Amino acid sequence: MSAKDWSILIGLSILWGGSFFFNEITLTGFSPLTVVWLRVTIAAACLWFLVFAKNITIPKTGTFWWSIILMGLINNAMPFSLIVWGQQEIGSGLASILNATTPLFTVLVAGALLSDERIAPLKILGVLIGLGGVAAMIGPQYLSGLGESVSAQLSILGAALCYAFAGVFGRRFREMQVSPVMTATLQVSMASLWLLPVCIFGGHVQELSTANSSAWLAVAALGTFCTALAYIGYFSLLSSSGATNLSLVTFLVPISAILLGWLFLGEQLKPIHYFGMACIFTGLAAIDGRPFKKLRQRKEKVL
Repeated sequence: MSAKDWSILIGLSILWGGSFFFNEITLTGFSPLTVVWLRVTIAAACLWFLVFAKNITIPKTGTFWWSIILMGLINNAMPFSLIVWGQQEIGSGLASILNATTPLFTVLVAGALLSDERIAPLKILGVLIGLGGVAAMIGPQYLSGLGESVSAQLSILGAALCYAFAGVFGRRFREMQVSPVMTATLQVSMASLWLLPVCIFGGHVQELSTANSSAWLAVAALGTFCTALAYIGYFSLLSSSGATNLSLVTFLVPISAILLGWLFLGEQLKPIHYFGMACIFTGLAAIDGRPFKKLRQRKEKVL
């Protein structure tokens, strides 16, 4: 990946790292389904404003529209609902660890479906090392809850699997030459439409008048920053770097969260955090592959 791609990946890790925190606040005033619907609806409103301000052309091909309708379901409506539902039973720490299985699922799905992202032993090893680093950074104490709330844990793993398929499926938008802003706008708009009937007929609309101000502020941040802004970067990175590299953001989310806590909240960095970071960076290097290729080339020159 280029330096620009890495900067987008780090930016996404910061934005999505905050989503687990904001989810917990929103659940004090809204049901899980309402949180998800408000999140994508607020994001859609922000992005449509940007589309009209920049006069971005709306695609008209049927293939694109069927693709974006499905993308709204598997990349927003389904995984967002599964994560928020799961967080009713398990904490954000364990949810983050389970969500970090996304690269593993992506390597397997991409390897099975894409000719240019074949499964390689080094990639699998890198994913496992990175996943271990995530668990170490967030804290082994969260793993003690693995035997409880199995359905909630399966819902988070289901979300990770959705993200894996979405990353692979979303590669087609690069060939359609649609701008990342337009793709992100229509994806969250489709997700909002998918969820609207369920919210209306499920009696969730009345929550809009009873929710507390903290929940409203949290869901506004979720929609504006963790969704609208994040998905512009998502589709830009997916187009330039592929599904597997994009999925690595879930490894960087814990690093961003812990470093932000250290910078702004005075939280202490412990030896386990440094160990976890080292594991994650080693895993990223293995998945990227270039550092190991350069090392082999140097050895060959010496020989």
